[in-house]
Amino acid sequence: MNEPIIHVQHLRKTYGDVVAVKDLSLTVFRGELFGLLGPNGAGKTTTIRILMDIYAPDAGEIQVLGKRPRQVRSRVGYLPEERGLYRKQRVMDVLLYLAELKGMPRKQAREQASYWLERVDLQDWAQHKVEDLSRGMQQKLQFVASVVHDPELLILDEPFQGLDPVNVELVKAILDELRDSGKTILLSAHQMNLVEELCNRIVLIHQGEAVLYGEVDAIKRRYAPNRVKVRTNRPLEQLPGVRRIERQEDGDLLELAEGVTPQSLLRELVRRDIPIEMFEVAPMSLNDIFIAVVQGESSPQEREARS
Repeated sequence: MNEPIIHVQHLRKTYGDVVAVKDLSLTVFRGELFGLLGPNGAGKTTTIRILMDIYAPDAGEIQVLGKRPRQVRSRVGYLPEERGLYRKQRVMDVLLYLAELKGMPRKQAREQASYWLERVDLQDWAQHKVEDLSRGMQQKLQFVASVVHDPELLILDEPFQGLDPVNVELVKAILDELRDSGKTILLSAHQMNLVEELCNRIVLIHQGEAVLYGEVDAIKRRYAPNRVKVRTNRPLEQLPGVRRIERQEDGDLLELAEGVTPQSLLRELVRRDIPIEMFEVAPMSLNDIFIAVVQGESSPQEREARS
């Protein structure tokens, strides 16, 4: 059975009259890369800070690596959304200090820091002050600071922020390698396409509660039946049950009305003798689902269940 590395039950956190996290439950298992998603103000960063023992919850059960968060700080790597480095200090000194704070001997810390700086192409900046680095370089350094002590669990809040496409690919590759080596990673990011590529499971928080939770593929299947992609040399107009048509380079994306199935649309196209080069169910992207859920739209199955 999978070992839970993060276990949260009925988490609640308020700031005065503002409810940041209302009633959140989730589990992250060993060796997975798990996505923590939500619009601005949804409660993601508050949740992360509770997991890091920066904030205390008002209610709920929280376990990290089987213990209370404050008992396992040395086994967790954390990349905060805001810059958290000492700007006037040299790059190598910052990494050595942070690794030693986590209990790593200096010799091993220096070896690990040198390895990671070379891995992210910052080896020539080891003796420079942090403030001398560009925004993207500082983001890579902050990522290195989160992994330099070889943690079992990584909690990353917007790790791709400020990175150019080349370095986004570099960090993606490193995250894949870390997961494959058995590390557990909790990832919060606004780039839905990257989350969709990297994560097998996600939770989407909205107004402090989980509104989507589970495997990405299963979530996409829930939202799949309302769209199809069709390629034909005929104009697709005034089709019954089609709410909207979006022209795309490789075909037309048709959004179907409630109660209309891809099979019924296909029968209608055949009845009209429209030549079909391609016809396929078009699953929504995670970004599309994110927008739909935050705007209060339900999945086709949920709408059908209510009708």
